[in-house]
Amino acid sequence: MIERFLGIHEVPDTSSSSLKNTLDGMFASHGLSISRLRGQGYDGASNMRGEFHGLQRRILDENPYAFYIHCFAHQLQLVVVSVAKCCSSVFDFFGTSTSIVNNVNASCKRRDQLSQRHHEDLVNQLETGEIFPGRGKNQETNLARPGDTRWGSHHKTLSRIYLMWNAILEVLENIAEDTTNGGKRYVASGLLKQMETFEFVLVMFLMIRLLAKTNDLSQCLQKKDQNIIRAVGLIGTTL
Repeated sequence: MIERFLGIHEVPDTSSSSLKNTLDGMFASHGLSISRLRGQGYDGASNMRGEFHGLQRRILDENPYAFYIHCFAHQLQLVVVSVAKCCSSVFDFFGTSTSIVNNVNASCKRRDQLSQRHHEDLVNQLETGEIFPGRGKNQETNLARPGDTRWGSHHKTLSRIYLMWNAILEVLENIAEDTTNGGKRYVASGLLKQMETFEFVLVMFLMIRLLAKTNDLSQCLQKKDQNIIRAVGLIGTTL
């Protein structure tokens, strides 16, 4: 199979009928026919995968051989997010993690403070031999916002919170001590207390380990050279 990018089209709205009309126009402009389509794949939005009125159904009504597949990597992400929300401790933990990222990234000044402190930590660790230099290692980074529909974003967020732990604490301490806004000071102080609890640290390490496994599977499912036998085996191993 060879994939080629055909183009991007703006749509007046995201209803399945509008998307279908736009798709028909794109096919026609390239001399293609829906009747020769043999596969279609989207995310889980109802306007895309809807059983009765979604885009995939409108195409199947015209061509029953255009089989629809819900992206497996996206399904995996939805399962992880759904299961995490069933556990109150984990649900609260991700709420706190998101609040930490939002507060620390709320302004350019805070991001600069975070970056500077993290840089100082890396230099100090290199000097003391805690970490070792090498190509691609110890790169400066920033916090990533988690998103339920962005594959692997939760694992990336937690990994960076762990990596930038001291820098995050210092920025929150600065907010709690220096800001004149009582609400922001209260939030920063609360986040500091949450980060230093045993439960928060325990859940963080637990979720980093668990999400690393599902993230590896997600990356494999998105490979161009993946085959169904290996994919099924990877799913079984992850389970």
